[in-house]
Amino acid sequence: MRLIFLGVPGAGKSTQAAAISSQWQIPHISIDDIFHQAIAKETYLGLKVKPYVEKGDLIPDDLILDIIRKRLSHSSAQRGWILDGFPSNLSQVKLLDQLLLEILAQSKAVSSEKLYNQVFSFYAPIDVLVQRLLQRGRSEDNYEVIYRRIEVYQEYSASLIQHYRQRGFLTVINGDRSVEMVTQFLQDAISKPRLITDQKTLNIRKKSIKEGKQILSA
Repeated sequence: MRLIFLGVPGAGKSTQAAAISSQWQIPHISIDDIFHQAIAKETYLGLKVKPYVEKGDLIPDDLILDIIRKRLSHSSAQRGWILDGFPSNLSQVKLLDQLLLEILAQSKAVSSEKLYNQVFSFYAPIDVLVQRLLQRGRSEDNYEVIYRRIEVYQEYSASLIQHYRQRGFLTVINGDRSVEMVTQFLQDAISKPRLITDQKTLNIRKKSIKEGKQILSA
């Protein structure tokens, strides 16, 4: 089972990824957690990404790809994985697809095998996101940085989500519900893959974004 979880921090994707990771016994690869661990340990990577994390800016592709390559090539990822927070733009989609093709080729997998099974896009109203992130208590979680991260996500997410929607991989998850309810919906979606294509809901969300009320997710 290979899954991609998209969404701005605070939408609930990491909580759900941890639950699915435990259930399916596959690694949860969280870009956010990897960077914060590196920053805490003051590693070379940590020093490089710290300015971006503190400002809420997008991390350059070259600082991410090697990490993803190592994690997805590891023996623990042979049965599957959950990518949390990557890819975050279309250039990273291309990098990821190429990397997965290389890994499949090395493992001599059949050429018809999917690179990944499903992509889940988590969303929640902005006020919910902000409150959750403030409660998280990280040093960079202040109003300025939080809103910057939301702006960055909005800037790149529309084309990213459209890409996966057009390819039939995308399922939208409402993260503004109880953890148990979201988990059940997610498990059902994994068991019975489906594509949500409610154009009316999509138009409402796009309108909300323009009014500054809600984060774009689909």
